[in-house]
Amino acid sequence: MKRTAGIIFRTLILILIGIAIGIFITDGDMGGRRLGLNFSGPDKISRVLYLVNSKYVDSVNTDSVEGVTVNDMLQNLDPHSVYLPAQQARTINERLEGGFNGIGLEYQLLRDTLIITQVNADGPAAKAGVVTGDRVINVDGKPFSGTKLNVTRISKTFRGEKDTRIVLGISRSGRPIKDFAIKRGRVILSSLDAAYTVSGAGYIKISKFASTTDNDFKEALKKLKADGMQKLVLDLRGNGGGYLNTATALADEFLPKGKLIVYTQGSHEPRTDYFATDSGNYEKGNLTVIIDEYSASASEILAGALQDLDRATIVGRRSFGKGLVQQQFPFGDGTAINLTVARYYTPSGRSIQKSYKNGVASYRNELANRVRKGELLNAGSNLSDSAFVGGAAYHTTKGRKVFSRGGIMPDIFVPADTTQNTQLIEDLADNQLFTAYVIDRLQPMMNKYATADNFIDQYNISDEGLNNFIAYTSKTVKEINYADLQLSKEVIKTLIKANAARFKWGNNAYYRVLNTNDATFKTALQQ
Repeated sequence: MKRTAGIIFRTLILILIGIAIGIFITDGDMGGRRLGLNFSGPDKISRVLYLVNSKYVDSVNTDSVEGVTVNDMLQNLDPHSVYLPAQQARTINERLEGGFNGIGLEYQLLRDTLIITQVNADGPAAKAGVVTGDRVINVDGKPFSGTKLNVTRISKTFRGEKDTRIVLGISRSGRPIKDFAIKRGRVILSSLDAAYTVSGAGYIKISKFASTTDNDFKEALKKLKADGMQKLVLDLRGNGGGYLNTATALADEFLPKGKLIVYTQGSHEPRTDYFATDSGNYEKGNLTVIIDEYSASASEILAGALQDLDRATIVGRRSFGKGLVQQQFPFGDGTAINLTVARYYTPSGRSIQKSYKNGVASYRNELANRVRKGELLNAGSNLSDSAFVGGAAYHTTKGRKVFSRGGIMPDIFVPADTTQNTQLIEDLADNQLFTAYVIDRLQPMMNKYATADNFIDQYNISDEGLNNFIAYTSKTVKEINYADLQLSKEVIKTLIKANAARFKWGNNAYYRVLNTNDATFKTALQQ
């Protein structure tokens, strides 16, 4: 009986919310035209949910049911149209808007104590004198350490309205606890992971296309030019996208005025062309872009435009293949839907969206299938994929053949490093053991090095050091796979050193260490 009632309730909510969303979207996108129905959708949905919540025979989480039902409907349209619960919508928007109200620090929980691992350089915590390595013992005069801490509780404790006050009781280097009074404020999040020069080349890694990305890029580029940069490597690996207008703004940095960057079009969206202006700061000069299978959406817009217009050499592995444009429609309760409203097309006219005709589950398993078929190890396997076979031919401005429907194929393929993807490394990373080891064992050693340059040039992990690390981690990872250890030992050594560098000197030092032995990065430098 409960199951039948649940099905009926679920179906009813689906129908009502479907109509409501139709009315909502029509009002927003179609110039005020309505469906011709005398139906107050949102009001009726609210009444139904109220009745279920107050009268139904069993207890029902109506918020959860509503979200699941809406998402079911949207996922039948395409994999990227989704319902966002309030917390998820807020997190996504904060990430892309480039900031939030808080105190500005990163942390790791170790033995039920919050240990600060990074402090935002211009944030409230830094201004109050908080530094990396500090341990938070008390908050507002009450015990905090040892009180069964979790991420949700920590977020609620540290975040708050601008100009509100929080007092952290901090233990530093074994000294007595000292109180730090911090006034919460706007914390700015850079969308650039790293920017530094190496061997005459500038290197910029971008993690997302947020509202601040273009300005962040301009500032970084200015510094790299001052450091004598002769060419630029732009790393978009792992960049899942962001704002369309940010991607076009960044493309504009590299392209001369009048060049078509991308165009979008949908059944209810007329074709919109995006052209470069005359405001680019790097319209000339050697440019290499690194992509991988996790580079998606806005990353592919940028890489596709630079490839089609022969402006950059694309290095790495085939990108994700997301050629759909979403618009967010918020509801009054903080929830929202991301609805696909258009497709985007590169300057040559290609859509790089991979097929989703076999359903959401198949779509989400597509990357795993690439691994299974060996596509990450062999360029030929990519070209023989069904996504490309039989597809229309497209060409760059210089006549080079490029591909559609399955992502951006790089100009120079670099296979994945299998030593980086063992189960052992995944277990160590999931348990945050690299940073934990740095906190527990390596801080005295790091204090011997005055600068990041000294540390990177002089410090290396010996086999004995690796054994010490494995002995430390074996308390958490109970079954060490020694075949994985043998295969990945050099990568593990690099990760220990990189995490130590980040803890002491930040992200630039972290990526400088990682890139030292990175085959894709080395290939990009040679272009």
